Amino acid sequence: MKKEFRAKRTRAKITGTTERPRLTVSFSNQHIIAQIIDDEKQKTLAYATTVGSKMAGSKTEKAALIGAEIAKKAKTAKIKKVVFDRGSKLYAGRMSALADAARKEGLEF
Repeated sequence: MKKEFRAKRTRAKITGTTERPRLTVSFSNQHIIAQIIDDEKQKTLAYATTVGSKMAGSKTEKAALIGAEIAKKAKTAKIKKVVFDRGSKLYAGRMSALADAARKEGLEF
C-alpha cells in the first residue's frame, strides 16, 4: 500500500511530453526494465531490459548496463532530454547506478 502511494505521489509531479519524454525504471527480483515513454501520444519510444539476455554480475552492475543501453537507444530515437521517473524506489543503489550510466552516455535529466 505504501509503495503504491509513493509511486502515485512521484508520478503526480512527472509527465512525459513529446519534447521531454519520461524515463521509467522498474526492478523485479531478477530483472531490470527501463522505458522511455511519451505520455501525450501514449507510446513507448525506447525499451531496454535484462529479460532474455545473459548479463553477468550483480544487480547494480546490470542496472548500469541497462542505463547505458537505454541511453544508446534514446540517441538512435533522437531523444536527448528525459524526465526521470523513479516510481516508488529511492534514488540510491541500483537506481542511481542506472541514472549515472545513462548520463555518461549523454542522456540529460
